[in-house]
Amino acid sequence: MNFRLILFPLSILYALITEVRNFLYDKGILKQYKFEVPIISVGNLNLGGSGKTPQIEYLIRLLQAEYKVAVISRGYKRSTNGFIEADISSTPAIIGDEPYQIYRKFEDIIVAVGEDRVAAVRKVLKKHNPDVILLDDAFQHRRIKAGLQILLTSYKQLFYEDLVLPAGNLRELPKNVKRADLIVITKVPENPNDKKQNQIRQKIKKYTNKDVFFSQIQYGSYIINNQKQLYLQDIQDYEIVLVTGIANPVPLQTYLSEKNIKFVSLKFSDHHRFSTGDIQRIEKKFDDIKSSQKLILTTEKDYVRLSALLSGGNLYYLPIQTKVIEREKFNKKILEYVRREKCV
Repeated sequence: MNFRLILFPLSILYALITEVRNFLYDKGILKQYKFEVPIISVGNLNLGGSGKTPQIEYLIRLLQAEYKVAVISRGYKRSTNGFIEADISSTPAIIGDEPYQIYRKFEDIIVAVGEDRVAAVRKVLKKHNPDVILLDDAFQHRRIKAGLQILLTSYKQLFYEDLVLPAGNLRELPKNVKRADLIVITKVPENPNDKKQNQIRQKIKKYTNKDVFFSQIQYGSYIINNQKQLYLQDIQDYEIVLVTGIANPVPLQTYLSEKNIKFVSLKFSDHHRFSTGDIQRIEKKFDDIKSSQKLILTTEKDYVRLSALLSGGNLYYLPIQTKVIEREKFNKKILEYVRREKCV
């Protein structure tokens, strides 16, 4: 029995509260702000683990050659408050894991965080006048009326198969997918099942007729740190400590196993703040390996925190990117929206 189902009465109350809030926005009783700049929101209905950061990075790669791009996030689990623009003094603790990861990866974009994203957009527009703004994790942020809403839902945790919090993991009722302009099914297996994809499309049609796309996580063929790069085929004889602080490490573990990579896994919660005790535990697990061919492997998101805490050059991460299956059609939708808005 799923003991979270005991909480179902609370889910009814939670759904009611979110529906009242949505009603107030839909009727204009609560104010929405629209800006004279293309704004693309990336979010989800489910809690965490749907691949928002790789999707934001995909959009940056698509747009940055032609447009000046800004990314605005709340900065989840950062130790600071208020509006902060990323700069060379930024750390994961100051601006949050994902914003810091994006900032260190892309040189020519603006990255900012702020709980009040209306105020954050105004400050970024006044200072930088970007061509397009990407809002991270903003599907429930109704105060800003984004011109294009991209909703993500994981292949193995589809929104229509879930319940509202706290009995399930939905932030609001499935019917609210209708606010999305594009739906992306993320983390599709390497060899997609056409029948299953058609079934998903048909089920989503019960909620909306908007376009549905499918995407995959494309893992790198190598691992990397600030000093070195090693190809996976060259570390098959290594003994590896795999450290993860993400919502769902199973796809990564499966990928490494398929590549004949031997590892022991240390799993922490999503956005985990590694304590001194955690670091000692990781180092002990590493030191207990007798082989000289050994290393510590983590995710790119965790690397930005762990690299400042683990010394010796033994820490690596496996890079990932989002791969959209119908890439040309998806890209066309994004670019047409931005070009249309820029011409208004």
